Amino acid sequence: MSDKKKRILIACGSGVVTSTIARKKIEELLDAHGYRGHYEIAQVPLSTAPEKSRGCDFMVATAIQPSELHCPAVDGTPYLTGSGADAANEQILRLMEQ
Repeated sequence: MSDKKKRILIACGSGVVTSTIARKKIEELLDAHGYRGHYEIAQVPLSTAPEKSRGCDFMVATAIQPSELHCPAVDGTPYLTGSGADAANEQILRLMEQ
């Protein structure tokens, strides 16, 4: 595990409601896998995601992912629906190892 903190962006329509739900689940996942203190999470509205994605390690979007991102993106809708969360979790854990 690298000493460098991973910069994670979580985006939703307003940057508040659904991104907060996803954030809590992602923090639980990361902490359970020993990443506590090794990441920073910022929540943003989808409209600002392309600009804010510069310098981030990856982004999780709880709605349609915007184009022209400057980092890898993970579909965060499974954190809202409960269906497909395992695949999203695996993708996030792989990105944490890069």
